[in-house]
Amino acid sequence: MWEIFLKTLPFFAVIGLGYASGRARFFTEEATAYLTKFVFYFALSAMIFRFVATLEIGQILDWTFIAAYLSATIVVYLIATAVASFRGIGLAVGAVESQCAVIGNVGFLGVPMFALLLGPEAPRPVIIMLTCDLIVFSSLIVILITVSREGRLSLGILKTVLLGLVKNPMIVSIVLGMVWSSWKLPMPQPVDEFLVLLGAAATPGALFAIGASLASRSAERMSVALWLSFCKLVLHPAAVFVTAILIFPVDAFAAKVMVAAAALPVAGNIFILAQHYGVAPQRVSSAILVSTAISVVTVAAVIAWLSPF
Repeated sequence: MWEIFLKTLPFFAVIGLGYASGRARFFTEEATAYLTKFVFYFALSAMIFRFVATLEIGQILDWTFIAAYLSATIVVYLIATAVASFRGIGLAVGAVESQCAVIGNVGFLGVPMFALLLGPEAPRPVIIMLTCDLIVFSSLIVILITVSREGRLSLGILKTVLLGLVKNPMIVSIVLGMVWSSWKLPMPQPVDEFLVLLGAAATPGALFAIGASLASRSAERMSVALWLSFCKLVLHPAAVFVTAILIFPVDAFAAKVMVAAAALPVAGNIFILAQHYGVAPQRVSSAILVSTAISVVTVAAVIAWLSPF
């Protein structure tokens, strides 16, 4: 495990550098917002598009992989929902907590980190997971929060969800990459080099942005943050391990990447949604901060644990 920990440490060191810069106010919240926007709309989107454009459609639409991931994620989601219901909190807050329990920082941390750490084939399963997260669970949280307020499901809610998907640059880059691949279009060398150059900024930019954004987070309601961190860092990868390695016939390498990606800390975009809708943003902030700090050790531990398989 020590060797794997040393390999993952530089990635978390860049996050730590971003955090220190944010805490020292050398990198302000406004600067962090613009860096995040650059990574989200340009660097990471270029990396994802270039990778998807080189794949066969069947490699992305891997229904066995999707079934394994979704079934495990739904189980953990329902566990978090049941615990929230037992504690007597409302539907909206419960939806936010359940989102924290299963949605990791796959886009900003998983795609760039595993591409360097686990090899050039690693982004494929990570991108499939990212697509599931964005289409299924990002839509679900918006629907549940809105239904809890309006008391019904309307066409307006579905329109909002669909519009959110269409405006998401990661979804757009994946779809455009699939179209490029299905049409078997050639990739001109200048375009390819442009995408490589722009995509190369995704890894350091995303990691630094994660750290800088954590600098403005505060840890409150620690018992809830620890429970949600346990769900995300332990229950979720354990459930994925059962479905991807023991139940569904998922390719061995893809299954390992799936489990490792499931062990990533709580995603930062959940805080944006929670803040936008005014539903427990501090609770999400704590879960992100605590899970990210713990994941410095747990991500390496999960990857080491997967080695025998």
